[in-house]
Amino acid sequence: MTTRESLGQSKRWVVKIGSSLITDEGRGLDRKAIQNWAQQMAELRSQGKELVLVSSGAVAEGMARLGWKRRPHALHKLQAAAALGQMGLVQQFESCFKQHGILTAQVLLTHDDLSNRSRYLNARSTLQTLLDLGAIPIINENDTVATEEIRLGDNDTLAAMVSNLVEADLMVLLTDQPGLYTADPRSSKVAELISETDACNPALVSMAGDGGALGRGGMRTKVRAAQRAARSGANTLIAAGSQENVLLRIARGETLGSLLLAKAEPITARKQWLANQLNISGTLQLDAGASNALLRAGVSLLAVGVKQVSGNFKRGELVSCIADDGHEIARGLVNYSAEEASKIKGMASDKIESILGYIDEPELIHRDNLVLV
Repeated sequence: MTTRESLGQSKRWVVKIGSSLITDEGRGLDRKAIQNWAQQMAELRSQGKELVLVSSGAVAEGMARLGWKRRPHALHKLQAAAALGQMGLVQQFESCFKQHGILTAQVLLTHDDLSNRSRYLNARSTLQTLLDLGAIPIINENDTVATEEIRLGDNDTLAAMVSNLVEADLMVLLTDQPGLYTADPRSSKVAELISETDACNPALVSMAGDGGALGRGGMRTKVRAAQRAARSGANTLIAAGSQENVLLRIARGETLGSLLLAKAEPITARKQWLANQLNISGTLQLDAGASNALLRAGVSLLAVGVKQVSGNFKRGELVSCIADDGHEIARGLVNYSAEEASKIKGMASDKIESILGYIDEPELIHRDNLVLV
């Protein structure tokens, strides 16, 4: 059995459909296309697959209803457009799936929902229950209330976080391009389609281009999303959503689009949650010894390996660990505040009590609360 055939037989899929596809390049909801995708997903359901749909298009549909030709920059206008567009988007999907006797459920999420551990676990339980009930959750970012501080940024990122959340086998990103190319095919005549590669191939980000006028994403966000999804073992397939029976052909194992494989060992659910946090409260600059220890031995971070502390974080908040070359190598939940960490940086653990007058933990970040990125 080929790789494509085995992926086609995988059970749990997260399918994300981009704004330009959903809204026919901004002209309003493409009802015929939505009906077609719903019919394909209904057939996949009859084959025993569990499906989660991440749908873009609320803002673009709202813009079409309002007659706006350009995506506004003002947050309150984006939120208003999302509120208007979300109504039509959900109604259309519900109507199409209802024809096949399939229940659908609307789930709107923000980064705040997924960064809070309790709400993250609640969201996972709800989605699992919906799948157990045979429903198809239809997920979108909650653009109506999201602010810049809690915005996920694009639905590719959201799809990846949902893939981690439900432990999907395959994430399918349907877009207006045939897949990922070695260069932007809109500007390069020598660009070649990448059929299959490792999701964590470091060269992929530089190959990918930016998004279009309607969406916030682009191939670069799809590559990064594939890397996120790979943390829980989910493979990613990027394909043109306008191809006839694209989802069914993927299920049959046909060679379509670009397959980004999750080759690394999946990390634990708790560390997936940590790795997916987007809001960092501070940074810890590490020396070479500490950097090597984290990368090679999977140990806890001790204060002795920290050279510099930045930010105004509190105990239990997420901080980024930076190596000598300036690259982030890990992130984790810190056991001491920024003020405390500044006092004990570079010091051995047995000196913490004499410096602070107390000791909470011997580690600055325990390995169970630390994840490599």
